[in-house]
Amino acid sequence: MEGESKEHLVDVTRNINGETAHHGLTVITACLFIAGEMAGSGVLALPRAVENSGWFGLVMIFVCCLISGYCGVLLGQCWIILQERWEEYRSDTRDPYTSIGVRAMGKVGKYSVSFANNVQLFGVGVVFLLLAAENIQSLAENIGHTEISFCYWNLLIAGFLTPFTWLGTPKDFWPIAMGAMGATAIACVILTANLIVDHNQVASVTVRHDPVGFTSFFMAFGTILFAFGGLSVFPTIQHDMKKPKEFWKSVTIGYSIVLCMYIPVSAVAYFFLGHKLDDNILRSVTPGPMLYIVEILLTLHLMMGLVLVLNPFLQELEEIFRVPNKFGWKRCLLRTCVMACVLFVTESIPHFGAILSLVGGSTVTFTTFICPPFFYLRLCAMKGDWREKFVPLHVKVMCWEIILIGLIGGIASTYSAILHLANTFVPPCYVNITAADAA
Repeated sequence: MEGESKEHLVDVTRNINGETAHHGLTVITACLFIAGEMAGSGVLALPRAVENSGWFGLVMIFVCCLISGYCGVLLGQCWIILQERWEEYRSDTRDPYTSIGVRAMGKVGKYSVSFANNVQLFGVGVVFLLLAAENIQSLAENIGHTEISFCYWNLLIAGFLTPFTWLGTPKDFWPIAMGAMGATAIACVILTANLIVDHNQVASVTVRHDPVGFTSFFMAFGTILFAFGGLSVFPTIQHDMKKPKEFWKSVTIGYSIVLCMYIPVSAVAYFFLGHKLDDNILRSVTPGPMLYIVEILLTLHLMMGLVLVLNPFLQELEEIFRVPNKFGWKRCLLRTCVMACVLFVTESIPHFGAILSLVGGSTVTFTTFICPPFFYLRLCAMKGDWREKFVPLHVKVMCWEIILIGLIGGIASTYSAILHLANTFVPPCYVNITAADAA
């Protein structure tokens, strides 16, 4: 009993081989990673998504949170299965999600997961950079009375963040996750208060809502999917934990935190602003000290979140190009090139709302709502020199229902986002910076 108590105090664990591990993320730090890398863009984009889908959008936020959280737990179970059955996954692994795909579906699983994950994480990085540039542009105009296009802010932010992307794995920069989550939580409280203050000043004005159509509804659905689409990095976070089997606790706490951020802001904005909501809610709030604080906090989150979400993508690229798993010039060069590519896309498609819905409806749907339940069922059904995993009928039914919802919703959302991009074309920054800035 005394030995168990001491082991708990120093927070060590034993891996499957019985060896003691004294490093890695705890349940709390892992949940902060989950909340930190997921919440930023959702806080800014979900209010408009609710307006596009009506009050039912609030229900969709809650339901998608539950489904995404459940899929996160299933994905965690998949990684535990791999570690129990195959010894190579108990040591350092750069691409755990792809490894799950390989064991569940062979080469098809490997390449499909790798492609979807990389496109998704790259797309999230693009969205985060665009939003951060928009926020800093607004701050410069309102506080510094300086009009500088966000196209230029993209350049400055990308240059500033590039050295931070050279860090190794999540366990090397857990303070960034804590900072991102804390900044977003404080920003949500202030933003909600700001919306209430704005409403009280014009309480006599009737709030109108836009009619809900097919395209607007599924654009909103894609945005909501994106807001809960952080599962691509979950296996990487879990693999860096001291006790990977407790990952479900981190998922539960992390999603609870995220939901507590999303619902109040989205509900208050929908009922108080209605059709006046912009794709970025900060553009719909009256300028003032409260807004400036929120912009600073959420910009910090987006910048820190960009470093977090790109990390698994960078690790997989290093595996492909056989870059040593340690700090060196090859790592710095590769990761700098990736940041340059992210910057190029932000300058080419300066329209974060459409990109967000497109990524949410396509790759996020695939990696968050389709792969985890499907891979879990496949791994549990496999026969071999290991203990069989029994899956109750109700769990099987639930998994297939989630897959079906993901397929239908993902296809419709992707179609709607592509249609919206085609109908609202914005010239790239390097073609017409004035038109891009006015988008």
